[in-house]
Amino acid sequence: TFPRQTKQPHRALSDFFHTNRHDVIALTCVSAGAKLSEAEREIYARGDYTEYYQFHGLGVELAEALAEIVHKQIRLDLGISEGEGSTLADVQMNKYQGSRYSFGYAACPDLELNRPLFDLLKPEEFGIELSETFQIHPEQSTSALVVYHPNATYYNI
Repeated sequence: TFPRQTKQPHRALSDFFHTNRHDVIALTCVSAGAKLSEAEREIYARGDYTEYYQFHGLGVELAEALAEIVHKQIRLDLGISEGEGSTLADVQMNKYQGSRYSFGYAACPDLELNRPLFDLLKPEEFGIELSETFQIHPEQSTSALVVYHPNATYYNI
């Protein structure tokens, strides 16, 4: 189950799906890759912390950019991308239909739900693994449920 907001408008992730007919959900898992993580560890080991933080930030942003590209392709495939802005500001402000929800965040806090996602997508074939505590490795990786509902938005619980 997904938690519901305690305050107005009392959203829950389940609100963005039809209950009386079939609906669509997209699942994603992307990574900046193990080589990037290895290089990051080497930089850290030699004590170059400034470069490490910059390189780590680059890896995190790369994983997020990959997730955004996959999300865009999903919107194209679903035919819901008309009228979207194409600037970086449009993307940063989520000026498109739908939202991407990752386990461990407010709308879907249960990291254990990464297990069924991994069972379906099999990202291990691409070097993405799930730890015994359901964390994704390499660190600069992300998984998500992609919801196309026009009212889907990020929210706090």
